[in-house]
Amino acid sequence: MNVKLTLNSLLDGSDRPITSSRAIFALLTLGILEWFASRPTSAANDLLKFFRAENCLFVRDRLRNRIADQIMSRGVQLPDLFDALPTAEVQREFQHELAAMRSLCLKLLEEKKLVA
Repeated sequence: MNVKLTLNSLLDGSDRPITSSRAIFALLTLGILEWFASRPTSAANDLLKFFRAENCLFVRDRLRNRIADQIMSRGVQLPDLFDALPTAEVQREFQHELAAMRSLCLKLLEEKKLVA
């Protein structure tokens, strides 16, 4: 992934309902998580291109959703696994965190389903 993904440019449609933006965020994040899961050894640097302060602020200020905020919070912490844990543990913990984040994305999509 060579491009920094900026949620503001991807999701800031003033005429789009907030629930649609949340659903798009969840689907986009699911795709990104799948991409990370397929190449965990090189994911640490790529994580910083999506899970970064600018996108966290966008989620907090514009999406205003506890689950979306949890997804970003977990994502920001993922690179720390590569620094803090032994190599044998990193992959297991990394996959565990990705699974938790996937679950949160699906929960966010369910919220959209209930509202729509």
